[in-house]
Amino acid sequence: MTRKKKLPRLGFLGTGWIGRHRLNAILQSGEAEITAIADISPENAREAAKTVPSATTVETLDDLLGMELDGLVIATPSAGHCSEAIRALDHGLAVFCQKPLGRNARETELVVAAARRSDRLLAVDYSYRFTDGIRKMHNLVRKGELGDIYAADLVFHNAYGPDKPWLYDMKLSGGGCLMDLGSHLVDLALWFFDFPAVRNVSSTIFAQGRQLNGFSGMVEDYAVVSLALENGAVVRLACSWNLPAGQDAVIESTFFGTKGGACFRNVNGSFYDFTAERFKGTARETIAVPPDDWGGRAAVSWCRQLRTGGGRFDPEAENLIGVAVTLDAAYGR
Repeated sequence: MTRKKKLPRLGFLGTGWIGRHRLNAILQSGEAEITAIADISPENAREAAKTVPSATTVETLDDLLGMELDGLVIATPSAGHCSEAIRALDHGLAVFCQKPLGRNARETELVVAAARRSDRLLAVDYSYRFTDGIRKMHNLVRKGELGDIYAADLVFHNAYGPDKPWLYDMKLSGGGCLMDLGSHLVDLALWFFDFPAVRNVSSTIFAQGRQLNGFSGMVEDYAVVSLALENGAVVRLACSWNLPAGQDAVIESTFFGTKGGACFRNVNGSFYDFTAERFKGTARETIAVPPDDWGGRAAVSWCRQLRTGGGRFDPEAENLIGVAVTLDAAYGR
């Protein structure tokens, strides 16, 4: 008789809205056992505990590290990500962290180095990779069906600003809309091109309609970035908070190749519903439509990799550094 392998035991550090959403996704997937919850907000911890009554509620990361866990899900404010992830990795835990992994490239490099040193699995919640439309587009590119991809335009405009004060503090957040929204765009763009070297980065950044010159320390609410890649391709990115866009959000990623193109875009300003189309000349073919329950797939994928692969270091984590270096260059730091 074959013994059933035990599920990975997870701790959750931070159980605000996004932390609870990822917790629910993992719970429903059956890929891991949620063992413990820690949050400085008793209200958040209580809400999470309602979903997983069997989980132990503790107060700090130290408490979590004192338990027999296999992995840690981090959904705390950005300023803590680097130190929290390194402590968990050095303790022998796999880590799944909300973006950004670090407030700058140096912090990101330190976390990746810790994962490599401890041989532990590390992933960041770049969730848009796991939408149905993006996955189908990426597969088209990977199979060469769009030819050589030479240009991409990616946009993420949010008609609202964040509701957490720390996101407006550069020292705590590492940046404004470019860090918050643009990090997803940079990750998607580099992933589609298989993470080439970035030869040149140029950017224009605004705060409340006024252009910021150099690294002023102010948090931007509008940014336009252009990337020149080593293969000659060009990528244009734009993102914003509080833009009067006529709808809640504008989210699009379009890739152009020598044999066609493909576009991923939100539906009627939605943050959650997306379509994807394939282009051939003036013709278009719809390849993905809502509904698509994609928000927790990155977390579930990490859990599955932890369960089936033993939580060993995945070299793909090295690509997190490329994203962070590109963002640093866009900020001029």
